[in-house]
Amino acid sequence: MGAGLQFAAAILLFLFAGRWLDERLGTEPWLLLTGVLVGAVGGFASLYHQLVIVPRERERKRREEESR
Repeated sequence: MGAGLQFAAAILLFLFAGRWLDERLGTEPWLLLTGVLVGAVGGFASLYHQLVIVPRERERKRREEESR
């Protein structure tokens, strides 16, 4: 559940940052769209790391400790 919330939070954070910059710079909707894309890519990378890489590393360490 925490990983999903982190994914959503990354998208929302960059969405609002892009929206705020669009209002300041008058570039609507380009920075908002860029922010959503950056947030989604970053959120997905974090989600992948937490759900795939971290368990794989834990398993590797566990196997190394058992083989000693």
